[in-house]
Amino acid sequence: MDKEIYEKVNRLAVRDYHSKTLRGMYPYLRVLDEILSYTKVRSEVSLGLVDIPLDQIVGTKTAGRTNAFASNFMPLLPLGTEFAAKWCRLYESHLEEGIREPITAYEFLNRFYVVEGNKRVSVLKSCDAVTVPAMVTRIIPEPDDSEESIIYYEFLDFYDKTAINYINFSQPGNFKDLVKQVGMEPEHVWTDEEKEDFRSAYITFKKIFVKRGGAKLTLTYGDAFLVYLNIYGYEEMKQKSDNEIQQELTKIWNDFVFYPQKPEVKLIMNVDESAEKKPLVKRILPQNSEPLKIAFIHTKTVENSSWTYGHDLGCNHLENTFKEQVRIRSYFHADSIEEQTGCFEQAIADGCEVIFSTSPTLLDISTRYAMKYPKIKILNCSLNTSSKYVKTYYGRLYEAKFLIGAVAGTMAKTDKIRYIADYPIYGMIANINAFALGAQMVNPKIKIYLEWSKLKSEFAGKREDISVSFISGKDFITPKEDSGAFGLYDENGGELVNLAMPVWNWGVFYEKTVRSILNGTWKQEEQKGKHESLNYWWGMSSGMIDVICSGKLPAGTKRLVELLRQSICSGGFNPFSGTIYSQDGLVHNDMDDGITSEEIVTMDWLADNIIGSIPTLDAFQEEAKSLVEIQGVAKAKQADGENT
Repeated sequence: MDKEIYEKVNRLAVRDYHSKTLRGMYPYLRVLDEILSYTKVRSEVSLGLVDIPLDQIVGTKTAGRTNAFASNFMPLLPLGTEFAAKWCRLYESHLEEGIREPITAYEFLNRFYVVEGNKRVSVLKSCDAVTVPAMVTRIIPEPDDSEESIIYYEFLDFYDKTAINYINFSQPGNFKDLVKQVGMEPEHVWTDEEKEDFRSAYITFKKIFVKRGGAKLTLTYGDAFLVYLNIYGYEEMKQKSDNEIQQELTKIWNDFVFYPQKPEVKLIMNVDESAEKKPLVKRILPQNSEPLKIAFIHTKTVENSSWTYGHDLGCNHLENTFKEQVRIRSYFHADSIEEQTGCFEQAIADGCEVIFSTSPTLLDISTRYAMKYPKIKILNCSLNTSSKYVKTYYGRLYEAKFLIGAVAGTMAKTDKIRYIADYPIYGMIANINAFALGAQMVNPKIKIYLEWSKLKSEFAGKREDISVSFISGKDFITPKEDSGAFGLYDENGGELVNLAMPVWNWGVFYEKTVRSILNGTWKQEEQKGKHESLNYWWGMSSGMIDVICSGKLPAGTKRLVELLRQSICSGGFNPFSGTIYSQDGLVHNDMDDGITSEEIVTMDWLADNIIGSIPTLDAFQEEAKSLVEIQGVAKAKQADGENT
């Protein structure tokens, strides 16, 4: 029997050896000493006795026994050798008593290299064992800018809180994302119960994923687990049967196949006028008289949030436009995952066929329910999101901001204007830059002093005492708020005087979207974009974005605003065309073509007439962090001290 087993594993070794050789790959076990010969080592740390995953044991510390094993740790030496006899005796001992004596190994970049115990590892791998006890020494390399180094140092931080060594990722940021998906705070030290729950969930997923064919894909099992959790959730997974998880994996299999690629973000810049026309068959055949049930899910309330208030006005517009054709329900306080789940479950129980979730922080939960209920149309209010399961929508507010900047530059009595922003998310930097460029167009000497309203007190600093002409404040009015500190205003005379403000006409988007659903054109558009992430990003030409000017503005300034507005709406003028300099130098220099829409969405630079910077994630208040993590531009998502 032992002879037959050895011949079997020897054939596996020879097959692996020839396969690697034919592909020009190294056919033996990796040698850590050779790797370290060109690696700068920071330190060595003893981890003591640790259970290490056998599939992460990839080589030996020294070259002494390298040629005895193929790269899969199966024995290469033929039957009849002393090596083969020892291997067979160890195999027999394992079947009778089990291998309990720890091996000795080094860990480097979360891979393990055996010092003593190569044959034990070989036998255990041949028996499909999962772990082996080992006395482990960790070798920590000097950090560098490579992805491998970044991922490893993220692993070290993760290991420090969890002592988990059996999960690996191929992309930076995934360990942090995993902690978030599991529902833990970044600095929380996991309890034994939490570790055991996680291990059980991961092993269950891995078993089903491998059975489905996941071992043939290029992503790590950790990558696949995180993709699944991002869509279906950790707590929810623990309540599901193996069969339910397998069905869910089948639905999202292409997400694994093409990982880390995401669906291409397609920005839909203009309204599809054909969606306004009811198809001929809809005009001829009698229509169902049942009203369309629509849900609006908000993170806050109308009373305490200007953002929610604006969307609620859009909801009222829908009711007034379609009357008996629609039935609308609104759900508030969808803040925590429990509250979000409760709102979605209630909306579905209420029979809602269309769901608008009005905050980027609801994107994850929206995606989960879109996967769970594919017949329900779910849209999320966010920008530059890559999800083929949920359509998203937002407005090109930068067009209005450019006009207001031109007003500020024209009316300014000094060369200084203050701009108060909240979050450095997609689209927000474009708003700031457009305002600065609009002001600079009419006054080349103008300077914009940028402040952020959502910073922690220790990062906010003291407001610079400068004589500014105007302030650009928040873009929304909160109900029952007496302050006039919104839009572009002047506070130099002792009382606030508003000059202009941007307007979000959410009702325009909601009306046109619902009309396309009622007309039956929604499905046609869905089929066209089934392999893309559809992001509606409408501007002033759609009526979704506009500007209100005070009656106190001079006639010439009003005329300038209207001329610019008409030119932008017609496509004759792009606020981001011409020569543009950032704080770091030339950005664009083409009078005919402007910066692309994708570049506008993701810009993380500031125009050269802006005094200020983009804060990193650590600087923001806790409430703001979740939004910046989801929708923040590249610089904002960094921790303090990281390189761009």
